[in-house]
Amino acid sequence: MKRIWLLFSQSVTVLLAAYFVVATLQPSWLRQGLVHSQGGIALIEAPASPVGTPAPGSLSGAARKASPAVVSINTSKAAQQPRSTDPWYQFFFGNQGQQQPQQGGLGSGVIVSPTGYILTNNHVVENADEIEVTLNDGRTATAQVIGTDPDTDLAILKIELERLPVIVLGNSDTLLVGDQVLAIGNPFGVGQTVTSGIVSALGRNQLGINTFENFIQTDAAINPGNSGGALVDVNGNLLGINTAIYSRSGGSMGIGFAIPVSTARQVLDSIVKDGRVTRGWIGVEPNELSPELAETFGIKPVPGVIITGVLQNGPAAQAGIRPGDVIVQVGDQSVSNVPELLNRVSMLEPGKPSRFQVLRRGERISTEVTPGIRPKAHPQRR
Repeated sequence: MKRIWLLFSQSVTVLLAAYFVVATLQPSWLRQGLVHSQGGIALIEAPASPVGTPAPGSLSGAARKASPAVVSINTSKAAQQPRSTDPWYQFFFGNQGQQQPQQGGLGSGVIVSPTGYILTNNHVVENADEIEVTLNDGRTATAQVIGTDPDTDLAILKIELERLPVIVLGNSDTLLVGDQVLAIGNPFGVGQTVTSGIVSALGRNQLGINTFENFIQTDAAINPGNSGGALVDVNGNLLGINTAIYSRSGGSMGIGFAIPVSTARQVLDSIVKDGRVTRGWIGVEPNELSPELAETFGIKPVPGVIITGVLQNGPAAQAGIRPGDVIVQVGDQSVSNVPELLNRVSMLEPGKPSRFQVLRRGERISTEVTPGIRPKAHPQRR
């Protein structure tokens, strides 16, 4: 009896020691069940989770919140036959080959208002005769163009449907490099797709894409068809409108650009309220202050923008700004390059004086400039 009891106690000790080792080194084994497959193979299965429960670290909540408000946009335009109006052509060929709807392109958009306003890119709907919007729930509607802004490559559409899903607008001004983001759109027309990445850079400009550039750069995969789609944060709030990619192949290479929602909101309000975007303008020809220009004008290279031309009787000329002046500050914001100057001036209210800081022959001068309304831009070839 003593021998049996000793054997039992030793077995229990070994089992407890084994349990302690497994619990310390591989605790997941204790939470998983050992099962046998149909082929008789012993397998370890993870415990079943309730259906719809997101995995730790999942961004499914953000995708689920934002996706319903992201739409697919399909455009078409009528194809003009060069001789369709020729009477002899009609005599011999009748109406054959006359105007036929021609497929335009695919893009994406974001519903930002329960009344049906949609933000998208101007290049998605430019020159389109008909625009069809498809919601994530399968509903379709013909969209009306409320207005466009080629300077920022934004367009405002409107559809008439009930019970529209609406995205929540975030705050792009609080973004930091490294923040996680999702890009949602309809790449290549395959259907709504969600990709993830981080904010790679902020304030990207001098890319030659738009007149006014202040892009959010991201490595979330953006492909043709994603234009006009949503860039959202981990809470599903809109941060930007996906616009362009840098690519040598036509597909994503991890460098995508989105227009900040702060800019998009300003364009939306202006177009809906006034029918156009009103921006400040002072009538100057700005250039980067390169060492060559600094030597030509006999000044020292400093952070700022040199003025090489001034429009006669324009706002800048009336304020006393001359060629050779270096603008270093607009209002209370410093200026170090041409895109910054364009953005600062465009934000000024026409007719309301604003103080400019100018360097003239090394002397700092303060002057008040009353900006006018920026002339309407001609559409750029993209």
